[in-house]
Amino acid sequence: MCLHQDIRWTYKEFVGKVNEAARAFMAIGVKRGDRVGIWSPNRYEWTVTQFATAKVGAILVNINPAYGMHELEYAMNLAGISVLVTADSFKASDYRKTLYDLAPELKTCQPGETKARRLQDLRAAINLDTDKHDGMWTWNEFVQLSSKVSQDELDKAQGQLQFDDPINIQFTSGTTGNPKGATLTHHNILNNGYFVAESQRFTEKDRLVIPVPLYHCFGMVMGNLGCITHGSTMIYADEGFEPKSVLQAVHQEKATALYGVPTMFIAELADPEFETYDLSTLRTGIMAGSICPAEVMKKVNGKMNMKEVQIATA
Repeated sequence: MCLHQDIRWTYKEFVGKVNEAARAFMAIGVKRGDRVGIWSPNRYEWTVTQFATAKVGAILVNINPAYGMHELEYAMNLAGISVLVTADSFKASDYRKTLYDLAPELKTCQPGETKARRLQDLRAAINLDTDKHDGMWTWNEFVQLSSKVSQDELDKAQGQLQFDDPINIQFTSGTTGNPKGATLTHHNILNNGYFVAESQRFTEKDRLVIPVPLYHCFGMVMGNLGCITHGSTMIYADEGFEPKSVLQAVHQEKATALYGVPTMFIAELADPEFETYDLSTLRTGIMAGSICPAEVMKKVNGKMNMKEVQIATA
């Protein structure tokens, strides 16, 4: 479920949306091995795109929502992104303006016919805003293209995939130079998500709040794939991390698990209204990303009821 977009789906409904988007990707010419970029904060379309591209065999390229124009240009050209799914904006970042500055040709082309001098592989952009913008499909326009491809055609394409096909590229900064693109396979990330959730004893009764960004392994693998492999509920409280929305989500949805980096848990514990939230349903979760001070962990164990919280790395 995506609370800030008022989305609540069963897994059956979710699979329907994924199949629809997968057929739409096929309709615009995306095939096995093509690179589809996603530049967006946490939204339901992010997760639908994650699984839709996997069904087609396209390689999802995660783009950090904090990237500026030069970083976006570098990542798109390095990975060879041909289709970009993009939010319209996030916080102080105007994604649409950035993309138009980088590829002004978008303003005069039809959706799906992009030919940009600085982004030579890009041929299509899908904007998650509900309003129509030059040279881009809206998400709703895009998914309507699914009618051009049958479910049998999608099933046939999916049946040709292999478990060790590359399926995801994530950028890691390292310590020097430009970000490096790490290529991951179905087998790699599916098992990563499965065993992290298995270590937390997830079942179909667990409900996980995911405030960490989906563009990173923490969100899309340990979060999304961990839940998918166990039938657990995925809960996105907001586009980005806000301590109050996380606490509200746990309280309202009776969450049993919560993910975050130490600073997120510190911010949640420091919320002025912390004591008003019922966190008694929490059982487990993951704290990762940096070293957690012992006193913070004790408060998470006690005040947040996360007695089975774990330290993990992706």
